Amino acid sequence: MGPPERAGALAARRDRRSRAARRLNSLPIGVFDSGVGGLTVLRALTEALPQERFIYLGDTARLPYGTKSADTVVRYALQATDQLIERGIKCLVVACNTASAAALPAIRARHPELPEVGVVDPGARAAVAASRSGRIAVIATEATVRGGAYQAAITRLRPQAQVQSLACQLFVALAEEGWSEGAVAQAVARRYLDPLFDVPSPPDTLVLGCTHFPALLPAIRSVLGQSIAIVDSASTTAAVMRELLAQRALGCVDSQPREAASPLPRVQFLATDGTARFAAVGSRFLGRGIDERDVTLIDL
Repeated sequence: MGPPERAGALAARRDRRSRAARRLNSLPIGVFDSGVGGLTVLRALTEALPQERFIYLGDTARLPYGTKSADTVVRYALQATDQLIERGIKCLVVACNTASAAALPAIRARHPELPEVGVVDPGARAAVAASRSGRIAVIATEATVRGGAYQAAITRLRPQAQVQSLACQLFVALAEEGWSEGAVAQAVARRYLDPLFDVPSPPDTLVLGCTHFPALLPAIRSVLGQSIAIVDSASTTAAVMRELLAQRALGCVDSQPREAASPLPRVQFLATDGTARFAAVGSRFLGRGIDERDVTLIDL
């Protein structure tokens, strides 16, 4: 093969690699949660990454994960991840604190080639940055508290931190019902939070360690006042995903947002039960309306 032929073959290989990279980069980002709480993370992702497409899977048939055993959460999380991979994703966001705490090692072991981000480590990073005193409180589901994931993540970053964790399972039900304000929500918030904060040296930072809990922010803030830093891992998780896409050169290269650049929907919604409820309740978490007709019912 002479120089012109070699040059042509090299150019053809580069072109094939370039087309393959564009195909990979155009794939959506997979996001899953036990239900609709992870839509708060999806909302932050769509705001931070306006050119990307997403597939969101809410395992509504088997929620809540927060009261399940660690083995069960791992099994459910692997099934959700496998389903998203079958549909074609380039990376994964585990938008569930319980699954992030219990299942990320198993996901990494089964799919070592899949770039992934959970919500616990970004939330811990944000808490450490926000706390002046190192006294940090975490409210989460039973499983997340039982596993100690936030305490481990925070003390890795700040070994002298004093971390208190409390399961606030009733917050999940209030968030799903849309009772984020008013006497009932405030009474529940006070019952949970007073033992943590009505003490001589209270925490100066509160981590919302469940994706449902940002919906209760008005009630939580009314109890704690303005002096306590409140950390929601959604925005930090979105920032970590943006960094990951840049590091792996996986970002979508379209020059305009996906709504205009592609006839494909920017977000595909999957649910394992109750598409009408998913659309109705999920709209509150996402911050915009979801049409039930845009939610596909699947089985895991």
